[in-house]
Amino acid sequence: MIDQEHALSLTRQCEILELSRSSQYYERAAVAARDLVLMRRIDELHLEFPFYGSRRLRGALRDEGFEVGRRHVRTLMERMGIEALYQKPRLSDPHPGHKVWPYLLRDMAVTRPNQVWAADITYIALAKGFAYLVAIIDWCSRRVLSWRLSNSMDPSFCVEALEEALARHGTPEIFNTDQGSQFTSEDFTDVLLERGIRISMDGRGRWIDNVFVERLWRSLKYEEVYLKAYESIPQAKQAIGRYFDFFNRRRRHQSLGDQTPDTVYYAQRSEPLAA
Repeated sequence: MIDQEHALSLTRQCEILELSRSSQYYERAAVAARDLVLMRRIDELHLEFPFYGSRRLRGALRDEGFEVGRRHVRTLMERMGIEALYQKPRLSDPHPGHKVWPYLLRDMAVTRPNQVWAADITYIALAKGFAYLVAIIDWCSRRVLSWRLSNSMDPSFCVEALEEALARHGTPEIFNTDQGSQFTSEDFTDVLLERGIRISMDGRGRWIDNVFVERLWRSLKYEEVYLKAYESIPQAKQAIGRYFDFFNRRRRHQSLGDQTPDTVYYAQRSEPLAA
């Protein structure tokens, strides 16, 4: 955990913990305990029924004994970055001054590692707050290449995850994301363009274009996050790190011929790993 009084600088502490430096200067308003309970349940319901808007979610919550109005449900959904399937999540709203790139994967056969990478952001519930998680995966093997947790939506934690993936795993031909402001920012896209990587972005309302990351979130939340009550971001970081290690090395996928992501990724790679 970051210690403001420690002899080590904040920058060095963040490097050791692999946390975004900018997140340490961000102070978020406290969230009421009741709202945190509601937000966690909304997240669970949204994963199960992604087509539910605020009206249906309000009804489902009331069926479970929560006295809550539709307007408040909508407010919490916006804070979490969640909207019904037919619309794009709030997390994915593009910045009006950022360029939106065309979608390149329609009808494309993705058959080898490092052909296409994808990234997305999701909400992670904590016992007394929440955080945002970004992950970068290899489309062919489903392998999680890098990830970061942050308590703010500043693009820097996405850039850090991207730079780590590139340093550790080489260069993909195409990088696909949604149209979120974190991914359309020049800080993020410049890293891709400088390496000659083609940028692809999902169409509006087309969550299924990034379906493999959506499936990763479902596995992570049902098999790890919903079973725990993380007290802090460092605790969540340790637990999620262990899960992703399990996911890559040991979790078999029917869509991969009952192989693990690591097996598929490393068996088919045509380029050597970066030192």
